[in-house]
Amino acid sequence: MAILWALVAGLVVGLLAKLVLPGRQPVPLWLTVLLGLMGALVGNALASAFGVRHTDGIDWIRHLLQVGVAAVLISAVTPAYLGRRR
Repeated sequence: MAILWALVAGLVVGLLAKLVLPGRQPVPLWLTVLLGLMGALVGNALASAFGVRHTDGIDWIRHLLQVGVAAVLISAVTPAYLGRRR
């Protein structure tokens, strides 16, 4: 069940990251989920390092870090993915 939740989290974080990036990112859904999952993991690690992983209520800072890292990953991988397809 944990794998299913990780995939759902990767999908949500990846789609939110694509939403905040300007323009179109023509990467497939599987890559969006993978990069969203990586963004969630790195964002959690950064939140732990900054001491904001567990706060009262919703952990907005942690979620912003997750989406931000995923957005950076998507923007970095998109040109490489497009170059590989040509």
